[in-house]
Amino acid sequence: MSTSAVIDAGRPALPLGCTFAPEDWYVLARQWYPIALAHEVGKKPIGTRLLDQPLVIYQLGDEVVIATDVCPHRGVPLSLGTQHDDGIVCPYHGLRFGSSGRCIHVPAHPVRDIPARLHLRTYPSIERYGLIWTCLDPESDVPHQRAIPDMPHWDEAEFQQIVCPWIDIQGFAGRQLEGFLDVAHFAFVHHETFADPGNAEVPSYTTKRTQYGFEAEYWSTVSNYPIATPQRDVPGFNWLRHFRCHLPFTATLEIHFPGKDRLVIMNAASPVSARLTRLFAPIARNFDTDLPVQDVYDFNRRVFEEDKAIVEAQMPEWLPLDPTDEAHIPADMSSMTYRRGLKALGLKQFFRY
Repeated sequence: MSTSAVIDAGRPALPLGCTFAPEDWYVLARQWYPIALAHEVGKKPIGTRLLDQPLVIYQLGDEVVIATDVCPHRGVPLSLGTQHDDGIVCPYHGLRFGSSGRCIHVPAHPVRDIPARLHLRTYPSIERYGLIWTCLDPESDVPHQRAIPDMPHWDEAEFQQIVCPWIDIQGFAGRQLEGFLDVAHFAFVHHETFADPGNAEVPSYTTKRTQYGFEAEYWSTVSNYPIATPQRDVPGFNWLRHFRCHLPFTATLEIHFPGKDRLVIMNAASPVSARLTRLFAPIARNFDTDLPVQDVYDFNRRVFEEDKAIVEAQMPEWLPLDPTDEAHIPADMSSMTYRRGLKALGLKQFFRY
């Protein structure tokens, strides 16, 4: 069966070699995920994967087309082809695909009608926060504008928009996002970037359910300025970190700096497979907007790499949803709320093997 085959009611079939448990794949396929940086799209076809499904991304004018990355003629990845003004060309037999993934030219038979079976299976495309988002099995009753997570302050004039380069993590998206929500690891994982190894205590905090997940406000004396910066010493200041989780694998963190300075980081963990996560991280801030953006890239890459090392070492690889499978401490309030939310979505074991 090809990766573009469909089953009942037009829903997509499991991709070949799917690493997710089938029932979990169908739950996850109804969600929206970023698959590319917007500025990457346009010059040539881009090949990527989402939930094990091979995808090709190409652009025609203002239209960004996302389609199954398999030529329906003889199964060659279209991402190996070339992009032209009117579409992309398969490198094997030169079939050309244009708007909405329609096959518009078959060189071997230039005057014959083109059968529908030569058209590509396509997926919706929305650009937001400098990212291209898609959904493998969109539900018509869930408006796209609400299905894609919100990012506070992104559209406000005084805020600078920064889209960090993505980073691949050899681990499960649920493990990665849970680490982003975790507040007890700063002193041990991030002591070389921003945290204080002598300040590991986690004050009490609570979580609040929302329509798409939950929120948590966490106050502490742990600074978010990089280590060795002159602004780091802020006597008596309590830092507010406001987490907003949008299930299953996206969250934002809004950090309240002294005064009116705000920093918002989105952690969008895109599940390439059950064992590979592509992390996208748009940032909005209303301070230091005159500093080189490369400095932001470099600092956040260091933070991401610190988390990456932990996620790639965790066992089991998947995220246990049975609360008796792992031990817990009071600081795990966000983690426990997150796992209950995933379970409420209908998710169970994640991994197929």
